[in-house]
Amino acid sequence: MKILNNKLSKSFLALGVAAVISSCSKFEDINKSPQAADDQQVQVEYFINASINGAQMNPDVAERAFVLYWKTAGRQHRLTFFNNGTYDDGYTSAYYNQSATWLNRINEAVQIAEAKIEVGDVKEYTGNLLQVARIWRAYLLSEFSDNFGPAPIDAFKAVNPTFASTKDVYYYCLEELKDASSKLDLGIANPEVLKGNDPAYQYDYEKWQKYANSMRLRLAMRLSEVDPAKAKAEFEDAASKPLLTAMDETFQVQEAPGWSDLSGVMSREWNSQLLSPTLNNLFIGLGGVESADQLTNAEMKGKIKAANYMGEKYDNHISSLSNDPSAGYWLDGLPNSIDPRAYKLFIVPGDFTNPDFSRFPTYADNPIITERNLVDADGKLVKKLDGKNTWNAATIGDWGEKGAKNQIYIWEGANPRLAQRYRNSANKRIFFAPWETYFLLAEAGVRGWAAPGAPKSNYEKGIELSFAYNGVSSFLTDYLKSTDFNRVGTSVSWDHTTEPTAKTVTFKNGYTGAAGSATYNYPKNTLYKNGTVNNDHLTKIITQKFIAQTPWLPMETWSDHRRLGLPFFENPAIERPLIDLPALNKSNYMTSQVEFFPQRLRYPSGFRNSDPDGYAEAVSLLEGEDAVLTPLWWAMH
Repeated sequence: MKILNNKLSKSFLALGVAAVISSCSKFEDINKSPQAADDQQVQVEYFINASINGAQMNPDVAERAFVLYWKTAGRQHRLTFFNNGTYDDGYTSAYYNQSATWLNRINEAVQIAEAKIEVGDVKEYTGNLLQVARIWRAYLLSEFSDNFGPAPIDAFKAVNPTFASTKDVYYYCLEELKDASSKLDLGIANPEVLKGNDPAYQYDYEKWQKYANSMRLRLAMRLSEVDPAKAKAEFEDAASKPLLTAMDETFQVQEAPGWSDLSGVMSREWNSQLLSPTLNNLFIGLGGVESADQLTNAEMKGKIKAANYMGEKYDNHISSLSNDPSAGYWLDGLPNSIDPRAYKLFIVPGDFTNPDFSRFPTYADNPIITERNLVDADGKLVKKLDGKNTWNAATIGDWGEKGAKNQIYIWEGANPRLAQRYRNSANKRIFFAPWETYFLLAEAGVRGWAAPGAPKSNYEKGIELSFAYNGVSSFLTDYLKSTDFNRVGTSVSWDHTTEPTAKTVTFKNGYTGAAGSATYNYPKNTLYKNGTVNNDHLTKIITQKFIAQTPWLPMETWSDHRRLGLPFFENPAIERPLIDLPALNKSNYMTSQVEFFPQRLRYPSGFRNSDPDGYAEAVSLLEGEDAVLTPLWWAMH
């Protein structure tokens, strides 16, 4: 394997993680097959397969990157950790090292294919495999860059590798996707044996081409705020070509039980996967579909509350020091109306007969215990609360003494948690779905860019596909017409752009039972148009895109917020100072600032220690310190 060994060292030098694989033996193992006996018979497709499967993430890296970083920063579940600016070098190293492996494998696929073509050792489909490898490599490189920023693209040009700026990474990926997709020969017929080495598309080249073009839409739109001319040119060119628009074109990989690269990315039992307050505020009221029309259980129906009811107020046990519009309340029942996807994605506490109810962790009774206590400073009982048939999502952050006295606010059995079908390793992990194509086209239309279809029709088609995926299409017609506001002041109807105004809501004093009323002020998202807009077309698009991307694409929900400040992300509660979010304090928590939200992963210490020159180069290109709060080139500053 002389060809591999020479180039292997370059690709790992580029990533500063040569210790990840000490020799070429693992790559020899990948290529052992009845058809591959020596270095002249190494098959490109084995490396492509290994890279795609690897990027599905084994449980070790999936928990750390996908769950604890991406889903947290992307607000697809409720977890404080990274949202408080806190990071873990071990978590980061796990992802960084594995990403190096995936990139190395796909780079080898490219190099082997090029070497075979150069010497004429080709099959009819070898040229197409080269283009597929380039397309997948562009995705992996963009994923790496969206986490860290600067990355080593020179490693993929057969020259001495150096780090490139985030801008250069994006320009490179866009050009690779454009060129590779144009060179796919759609007339090539594959042997059956080849199909099994592509877990996404079974080497259906039309689908690979559509995926590449839609990936260009994604990456081009990422540049919309920082490099609008480039974004527009790339987007319009890609949009003129075949795109990923049907569910059977979804880039997805089948999960498998056990512990392997194909194990479910959300399958670790000890991760609670609670409903996030961000999602909850988007869900409640959105679309005007009443809970009574969605639920069949009589007991649940009896717990549905009035539309203007916020819940019970417990000032000594629930923090209100956040711009979360739901902060301070505990809803002792179910919302009057809610987006129909909410009850499919997250399961009502105590709904034990629901096949999607997650009993994780199975080694404890936490999921089936719904009652918990509020206590005083001495630990004495103040009140017992039952979370069964309730719907809550506690504000993130530091609740201080209030949190110490509240045993229910993050208890598994008393909060809506992610449906089991996303956790049992029997699903297909989605990397790109057609609803994203349509929402990207809708956003382009709003920006005045040339794109197929009208913005409204693309927006509604994206919602339609998401509803079909979640099995709630029966509610679609009424949903699309709704002018009801959710808790952040956004409605569904494309033609309804009226801004929300303050309203009166009711609540109960949780300690005394006394009825009360308050003025509900919709949050001002000062990251977007200085907080003056809650219900324009772009806000609607990103709101719907956020919900549709849940739970498979948290990197995209995080990236949209970094790029646009949309949708509204509440600030962490600040009962005590957050050491890793020094800009957030008790005088400014009602505003939104870039400094209040994680922006990237720090490079791991292994890179810094093993390649100090490479590390210094990468940080210089970052144009800021190597910190969680340093925005990437394309993000808001």
